[in-house]
Amino acid sequence: MNKEDIYNLLDSKNISYEVINHKKVFTMEELESIDLPYKEYDAKNLFVRDDKKKHYYLITIKGNKKIDLKSFKEKYNTKRLSFASNDDLLNILGLTTGSVTPFGLLNDKERKVVFYIDENLSDKIGVHPNDNSATVFLKVSDLINLLKDNNITVKTFNV
Repeated sequence: MNKEDIYNLLDSKNISYEVINHKKVFTMEELESIDLPYKEYDAKNLFVRDDKKKHYYLITIKGNKKIDLKSFKEKYNTKRLSFASNDDLLNILGLTTGSVTPFGLLNDKERKVVFYIDENLSDKIGVHPNDNSATVFLKVSDLINLLKDNNITVKTFNV
């Protein structure tokens, strides 16, 4: 799904959202240079895999937080985690570097990826619409329900 597909899906589900178009950004630091209206709702998305490349995870946290993958591994009983390759990102989520987003999970036809979302993201969230030239702000609950309605495993966690 491209960003227009995402907007059409949100419209078809009557999900309220706001789009801010901006220059392409590839890091949280670059995103901070953009004048976004709700910086407190920015999210950071990490696409990771276990050491055997059998399990993939998308971990979404508040944009200003850091995550210790070793602690995450121990707390959530995974194997050792590292960042997935650009090829895995493209082949599984249909995304390129800088565009990682929970909306990419809609492209995961085999439902290989388990989604973990920071429970501190409780109101709104700002994520890319499968394209890093825009940010979509919507309710976290609407995002979670949309993903669950598409048979995507969603788990909440606390960093």
